[in-house]
Amino acid sequence: MAIKYNSSSLYYSTKIVNDQYLDILSIRSVPAESDDYLYTVEEKYTHRPDLLAFDLYNNEKLWWVFSQRNMNLLKDPIFDMVAGLEIYLPKGRNLRKFLGI
Repeated sequence: MAIKYNSSSLYYSTKIVNDQYLDILSIRSVPAESDDYLYTVEEKYTHRPDLLAFDLYNNEKLWWVFSQRNMNLLKDPIFDMVAGLEIYLPKGRNLRKFLGI
C-alpha cells in the first residue's frame, strides 16, 4: 500500500522509501507575500503553534507554516514560539492556494 501525505502536511514533498519510512525531510518553504501580516505572539500561544494554526486557519496541522515562513526566528517551531515574538503570518487564502487545499 502506497503511503501519501495530505497536501497540507509538512511531509507532503518528502519521499517515502520502500512504502515504509520517510526519507530525509524535504523542506516546504512558505513564500513571503506582500499581504502577510506582522503578528505579535500572545501568551496563550506560547509553545502552541497548533492552537494558533487552528484559530487562524481552522486546521491545527498547519502549525509548521509559522516556522517555515519565519525560518530566521523560529529555529525550533515549538519552544521558540513565545509571547511577544513578532512573526509574519500568511493570509489564509494565500496559504490555501499555495498548499492546494
